[in-house]
Amino acid sequence: MSQPREIAPGATYLITRRVLRRHLLFRPDAVITQLLVYTLAVSTRRYGIEVHAFCAMSSHLHIVVTDTNGVLPRFLQFFHRIVALGTKVLRRWEGPVWDHEATSVVRLLTRAAVVEKIAYVLANPVAAGLVRHAHEWPGAKVHVSELGNGVLRAARPTAYLDPKNPQWPEEVTLSLALPPVIEQDGAEDFGREVTAELQRQEAQAHARIQQEGLRFLGADRASKISPYERAKTFESLRDRNPTFAVGHDQGDTWRIAAAAVRAFRASYRAALHRWCAGVRSAVFPAGTWWMRMFHGASVSHVVRTM
Repeated sequence: MSQPREIAPGATYLITRRVLRRHLLFRPDAVITQLLVYTLAVSTRRYGIEVHAFCAMSSHLHIVVTDTNGVLPRFLQFFHRIVALGTKVLRRWEGPVWDHEATSVVRLLTRAAVVEKIAYVLANPVAAGLVRHAHEWPGAKVHVSELGNGVLRAARPTAYLDPKNPQWPEEVTLSLALPPVIEQDGAEDFGREVTAELQRQEAQAHARIQQEGLRFLGADRASKISPYERAKTFESLRDRNPTFAVGHDQGDTWRIAAAAVRAFRASYRAALHRWCAGVRSAVFPAGTWWMRMFHGASVSHVVRTM
């Protein structure tokens, strides 16, 4: 049984979803970039999700978003389904598109965590040894200069989506928003902080690749590689699936956040035990989503703070 997850309106997350067996189905060419940007724009508008950063790697997607309305599972279900169906048509792919592991959803609790994870998303093509600098990546992405003010645009893909269906407009735009924690604390230094962290992560990747005697693949070759190949670089088994991040040097913040997660899970399980025993008056903790949406369970209105 998977751990219960708190879904809190206004929470900011780093979301990662991987392609089955690390196939390169999202190879950065024009048709897949169009599909990903278009689908992301339609899906976020449908569910009121704010996008802060985005990078489509050949074998996985990274997005940093804020779930304004507390409907993240609905958004992920819709977005991932349309991406998968569109990809199957574009790539003439039989079988599943997504990895069988659950989507990684990491809640970003501090400004430091937001800065570090956004830089991580932007630096991903560099860390993977594909391009020397983040801005060289040819796939769907957000540039550091676009944070909080950029706009992504895409026309409706000709594959899969029905032009007669009003939910698929001919063209869409996606305005990039500042994360709430940045808006609250001031945005003046945000771009500089992300840029500095991005440069640090790029330099770290350069040093590692040089030490290992490797070379960057380059944008041109990355765009032309077969989408049916699989990533060959070593990747350790994903035995950790973090729930939240607080960033480096945040004092007791991690300990407090971990205690809050444990308290939510304990409260949830106690309520679930009563529910399974037939007590339909059991009250689940604030942030409970599945039991509220699909079983009509009562949920506390007392919101915990991490």
